[in-house]
Amino acid sequence: MVGDMTCPFCDRRADRRSLHAHMTDAHADRVETSSDSWGRRFYELTCPTCGDFYRKEVKPRSKDPHFLEEYAREIRVVAFDQFLYHLEVHTDEEISSA
Repeated sequence: MVGDMTCPFCDRRADRRSLHAHMTDAHADRVETSSDSWGRRFYELTCPTCGDFYRKEVKPRSKDPHFLEEYAREIRVVAFDQFLYHLEVHTDEEISSA
């Protein structure tokens, strides 16, 4: 289990929960949302540490055209939660190679 982690966007150190809240609020611009021609909605996020790009479909229960705007914060919460798993892998690899 990982202790404190470092935010890859600004070098803030915090436990996982605090870092999740920090990224959700302070780095909202890192999560982009989009729709395709079939009406599917996505969030996108790039890891600044390794350059991995994540594009995941957002699966809302309604087809409200304003869904992405209305639920932008909730989408970021999910995106950064998933991103933290990715960061934990980086942290584990760095610890193992030290």
